[in-house]
Amino acid sequence: MNTLSVGDIAPNFSLQNQAGETVSLQQALTHDPVLVYFYPKASTPGCTVQAQGLRDVKAQLDDLNVTVFGISPDPVAKLAKFADKQALNFTLLSDEDHAVADAFGVWGEKKFNLDKIA
Repeated sequence: MNTLSVGDIAPNFSLQNQAGETVSLQQALTHDPVLVYFYPKASTPGCTVQAQGLRDVKAQLDDLNVTVFGISPDPVAKLAKFADKQALNFTLLSDEDHAVADAFGVWGEKKFNLDKIA
């Protein structure tokens, strides 16, 4: 898996948002800086807390003209339910085949360090 490093150019992508509209990174970057984050599954405890945290600081991000994209392998319909239930105020994108996550180097099996579990 190739991961991005500081200074690397992010791979461009076009994905459907929670409303079924196509959104591209290149188009968004022509206007504002973009914060892209990946999460494995909508409505799971950790992913919900992460999304709520971004929702809660969205006004501060807006002050900096930052566009937020949350990307997961969930289908569009599930993203719409997640965004509605959590009152999310930013764009969720569906990467069902995880091609974008692969391109960013963030898709892979979860690994546990059993030495640190006590």
